[in-house]
Amino acid sequence: MNREILPLIRPTRLRLFLLLVRAFAIVVLLTTALLLGLTGLFISRSADRSSLFGSSLPALLEAYYQGRGSWDGVEGLFIANSSESQAEALARIKYAVLVDASERVILSHGVLPSASLAYQPAAGDIRIPLNSNGVKVGEVIFDRLHYPAPWRVALGILFPVAGISIFLGLLTLIIGLLLMRRVITPLAEVIAAARSVASGDLSTRVQVQGPDDLRALSDSFNHMADALQRNEQERRNLLADVAHELRTPLTVMRGRLEGILDGVYPADETHIAPALEESYVMERLVDDLRLLTLAETGQLHFDPKPVDLGDMAQCSAEMFDAQAAENQIKLTVQADRRLPLVQADPQRTEQVIGNLLGNALSFTQRGGEIILRVEKSPTGVLLSVSDSGPGVPAEDLPHIFDRFWRVEKSRSRAYGGSGLGLAIARQLIEAQEGKIFAENIPEGGLKVGFEMQAAGRSNQPGN
Repeated sequence: MNREILPLIRPTRLRLFLLLVRAFAIVVLLTTALLLGLTGLFISRSADRSSLFGSSLPALLEAYYQGRGSWDGVEGLFIANSSESQAEALARIKYAVLVDASERVILSHGVLPSASLAYQPAAGDIRIPLNSNGVKVGEVIFDRLHYPAPWRVALGILFPVAGISIFLGLLTLIIGLLLMRRVITPLAEVIAAARSVASGDLSTRVQVQGPDDLRALSDSFNHMADALQRNEQERRNLLADVAHELRTPLTVMRGRLEGILDGVYPADETHIAPALEESYVMERLVDDLRLLTLAETGQLHFDPKPVDLGDMAQCSAEMFDAQAAENQIKLTVQADRRLPLVQADPQRTEQVIGNLLGNALSFTQRGGEIILRVEKSPTGVLLSVSDSGPGVPAEDLPHIFDRFWRVEKSRSRAYGGSGLGLAIARQLIEAQEGKIFAENIPEGGLKVGFEMQAAGRSNQPGN
C-alpha cells in the first residue's frame, strides 16, 4: 500500500467506525424502548385484575362480608389455611387497614385494635372501597409506600433494563473495536486506494487481509488496478508506436516535396513516386488502425456464412504464389478431404489467412518453405501457416498478437510491415468465436493458425 493514501485511511476508518457504533446504538435504544413499552402495556392491562396490585385482597374481603353478613371474625381469615394464591394476597393486610362503612377500624395491619377506634386519615392514603350487593360495607386503606402501584413496578423493571442496555452498549463498543481491525481497516484501505486510483495514481495497491469477502474485494481491486495500469501503458505505447510508424513516411514525403519545391529535385516521376508510395503506407496504417479499433470495440460488421476453409486456403495461396516464387520460397497447401464447413465471414476470414501468409513470407529466407495446412479438429477445422524462418523466442510468444509487436533481431523493422497484421488477425478470429494460436516448430520456424467451429455447432464456454 502506498504511503500517499495513509492520510486518506484515517478519516475513512474513523467515519466507518462511528457509523458502526451509531448503528449499534440505535439498535440498543430501539430494543430498550420496545421492551419498556411492552412492559408498560402489560402493566396497564394487568393493573385492574392482577394480585400483584392488590386487587385480590379486596375481592376476598368482599366475598367474606357477603358470606357472613358482617366483619365479625374477619381476623380468622388471615389465620386459617389458605391456598397459595390466597395467602399471597392476604399477606398484604400487613400493609393495610380495614375499616367498616363508618370508618371504624376493624383490622390495623392484620391486628385487632384494642378498642373501637375511628380511622384517622393520612396524606397519601390509597383507599379501595369494599361493596356487598352494591352497598359500601368498608374500605381497605393502603399506605402509599407499601401499595404496589404500576409505576413502582415499572421503575423496578427499568433498572435491570437499563443495566442490560449499558451492557449492550459496552459490548457494542468492544465489537466495534474488534471489527475496526478486521473489517473497517481493510475496507477503509480499499476506499482510500480507490480514491487514489481515481486521482490518477494507478500504482496504488491494497494489502489483502480481513474476512474472505474483504479479501476477495481487495484482491479484485488489485487486479482492477493492474488492468488499468496495463491498459494505460498499452495506450501510451500505442501512441508512441503510431507516432513512430507515421514519422518515417512523413519524413520521406516532406524531404522529397521540399527538395522539389527548393529546386533540388526535378518534379518528375522518379522523385514524386517515393513520396506517393509513402502516402500509401500511411493510408494502409490508418486503415489497419481503424479496422483494429472497430474489431476491439465490437463495432465491426460480420456476415457469417458456411465457408469451406480448404477452398479458401487454396485461393489465398494462389494470390501469394508470385511473391513466393520471386523470393524463391516454396508455398505448399495441404488440406484434408471432406472438411466440414465453418460459420464465418468469408471476407474477414480471407483477410486473416492473407495476414498469416504475408507475415510468413516476410520472415522466411530465400530457399525456405511455407506450408498452409487445413485439417479437421475435434470441434471444427484448424488452419495453420508454418514457415522455416527464425522463429520467436519462447518468452516473446505471448506478445506476438500485440499491436506493433516486433522482435528486435529475428523480426525487426527491416522486414517491413506495420506490426498490426497478427493483432488484426486475432481480433477478427476471436470476434467470430474462434481461437488463434502461435507456437515455435521444434525443427525451426513459427507456426501460426486458428480454429473455427463447424457450422451448426454452438460455442460453449470453455470450448
